Amino acid sequence: MLSAVFIYNQKGEVLISRLYRHDVKRSVADVFRVHVISSPTSVVRSPVTTLGSTSFYHIRYDNLWLCAVTKNNASAAMVFEFLYRLLGLGVSYFGRFDEESVKNNFVLIYELLDEVLDFGYPQNIEVDTLKLYVTTESVRSTRGALQSDALATIPQSITMQATGTTTWRRNDIVYKKNEAFVDVIESVNLIMSAKGTVLRADVQGQIVMRSFLSGMPECKFGLNDKLVLDRDPNSAGNTQLGRRQGGMGGFGDGESVEIADCQFHQCVRLGRFDTDRTISFIPPDGEFELMRYRTTENVNLPFKVLPVVREMGKTRIEYEVLIKSNFSAKLSATNMAVTIPTPPNATKCRIKVTGAGAGKAKYHPEENAIVWRISRFQGLQELALTAVVDLAPMTKPTPWSRPPIGLDFQVLMFTASGLLVRFLKVFEKSNYQSVKWVRYMTKAGSYEIRI
Repeated sequence: MLSAVFIYNQKGEVLISRLYRHDVKRSVADVFRVHVISSPTSVVRSPVTTLGSTSFYHIRYDNLWLCAVTKNNASAAMVFEFLYRLLGLGVSYFGRFDEESVKNNFVLIYELLDEVLDFGYPQNIEVDTLKLYVTTESVRSTRGALQSDALATIPQSITMQATGTTTWRRNDIVYKKNEAFVDVIESVNLIMSAKGTVLRADVQGQIVMRSFLSGMPECKFGLNDKLVLDRDPNSAGNTQLGRRQGGMGGFGDGESVEIADCQFHQCVRLGRFDTDRTISFIPPDGEFELMRYRTTENVNLPFKVLPVVREMGKTRIEYEVLIKSNFSAKLSATNMAVTIPTPPNATKCRIKVTGAGAGKAKYHPEENAIVWRISRFQGLQELALTAVVDLAPMTKPTPWSRPPIGLDFQVLMFTASGLLVRFLKVFEKSNYQSVKWVRYMTKAGSYEIRI
């Protein structure tokens, strides 16, 4: 497996050097610095560099290089997963992971490297588990409220958590009020032609959960997945979850969604999901990402943009941009920005916006664009922008490439995929009552309309 792990700064100086096997020498750090970090080539480098029989796997973060060295035929996916988990471990401990934090905490980093790798094989990299026995002053001070009798039981709980099946959660967690918050966050991507034809539309979503539950609860999570509802049509729309704000008028209740490319947190029992599409898990304490997904069918576009751009000779361009919102009138989009491109030789813009709450539009010459900002865009509403752009003469006229119009927005309590949380059930041996909340949000990914 891994023979060594190195951390470099942007100059190529070795900040952390840890050897795990005798098949490499410490001088191998200079090989990576010379051939990769200090290489004069300006092309994009591969994250994997093989020199002779030695392979170097590296990632870059801020002003640091993290490099893993091996002489074996190791799984590249596992090596990179380890490097990114190591990076997340540093961010969790120090708040940020840069050259200064590495120099200030090098003793702790060496201690962590001894815990997470044994003879080059990755071990337990769970942050919550490591913080129980690999501590800093700040972490130790937050646990100052623990009583001496509780401290005496920590070594036993560490052993159980590190060697048990639920390494991501302790079994002695207690809350006065048991709550679970679920956020369904979707990014909608769109490429639309100048004639209004949808060339590409897909939704990339994630479900983030914040768990404040006592003990070792067993959670069952249900979505309006098409495969599930085809088996049990009577279960559609059955949900008893609280809503943190707004209504649910943004999506069609009872409609099924075809979910593709699911990725789950390690706490999810994949066998149950493959059998009956039930998401069953024991949640980690606090915030975590439960799953990621992607949909490409029946995407509900929150906005329709109708642009008309007319080039009036070589001295002027006229714009007419109409935007319609396609979600419920009870909902509204916030922090909306529409970027309308202009030619690089534009000199002056006369802009007018119409409609209730149409916001403000301003020409930004440094961006070669008109930026139209709307603080709140109500559902089922239409807003329009008209502009006249004067052009300066050019010595060598070149045709304008016409970049696409871009949208940025957020819509609460609306999902472009139509995904709906049907239920979230919590089972625990003490049979306590828990409160569950769900919130939906759709935001713009790459939302572009060609002109």
